[in-house]
Amino acid sequence: MAGISRAKQPSLVQLRAFASVAEHLHFRDAAAAIGMSQPALSGAVSALEETLGVRLVERTTRKVLLSPAGERLAERTRTVLHAVGELMEEADALRAPFTGVLRLGVIPTVAPYLLPTVLRLVHDTYPELDLQVHEEQTSSLLEGLAAGRLDLLLLAVPLGMPGVTELPLFDEDFVLVTPEGHPLGGQRGIAREELRELRLLLLDEGHCLRDQALDVCREAGRRDAPVSTSAAGLSTLVQLVAGGLGVTLLPETAVAVETPRGGGLRTGYFAPPAPTRRVALAMRTGAARAPEYEELAEALRTRLIDLPVRLVPASP
Repeated sequence: MAGISRAKQPSLVQLRAFASVAEHLHFRDAAAAIGMSQPALSGAVSALEETLGVRLVERTTRKVLLSPAGERLAERTRTVLHAVGELMEEADALRAPFTGVLRLGVIPTVAPYLLPTVLRLVHDTYPELDLQVHEEQTSSLLEGLAAGRLDLLLLAVPLGMPGVTELPLFDEDFVLVTPEGHPLGGQRGIAREELRELRLLLLDEGHCLRDQALDVCREAGRRDAPVSTSAAGLSTLVQLVAGGLGVTLLPETAVAVETPRGGGLRTGYFAPPAPTRRVALAMRTGAARAPEYEELAEALRTRLIDLPVRLVPASP
């Protein structure tokens, strides 16, 4: 392979092609991920190898492997593409606020209950904004934010992540959901200590709502692990409660949507101060569009006051 030519520089197309191959280790999947044909992607990677003067990938009949040089340069390539993405983001922000693409990541325990309000707000107030929504768990959202795949997150906080700025929206109480006939069903002023003895059902590992429920249990003085039965989503969780397998905690924004699906469910409310969670927007610290995100957060706080649930607006 010829030595590197200083007169030639890698193109962004070549870098994106190589970054996709490094991520997927499969030419067909890599091409589909970035909307290129497979021959065009293969040609772009070969051209990049020629420009750099090093072999980046090892092609076999069954799979693609990164060469040692490819392993080292893949990370540098991602850094370059991230920097280019930030350049384009800043240019978009300078050109006109609330235009172009906004990639919003939302956790599953918030999306079904708040997205209608978010979508109406964007439609009514920011009609030129191209909002793209991605529902993922918290860890995946934070990775996407750090990598530049996502611009803004809607999730439960605190996160305690360096490089991430939180824009608080509201605090909401947790509500105890029980089967029909449970002694705590429909009660008000429930003491947190009641959680020490209850058969509590939780979401699967990876959901931040599971971690928050466990924190509430620990604060109530519970030392043992709750029942092992778990669910992938809140809809399944309330079905398990309706079936008599235990009780669960729901954030108040989810109650009106989820409890009718279970049938035969009752809700109980804790004595003040009730266990709560805080929901916020989160952005990269120093993001070029930070003023827009702060304005969006303030507009959301105003809209959320009109929801038929008890929310406490959080100060920015």
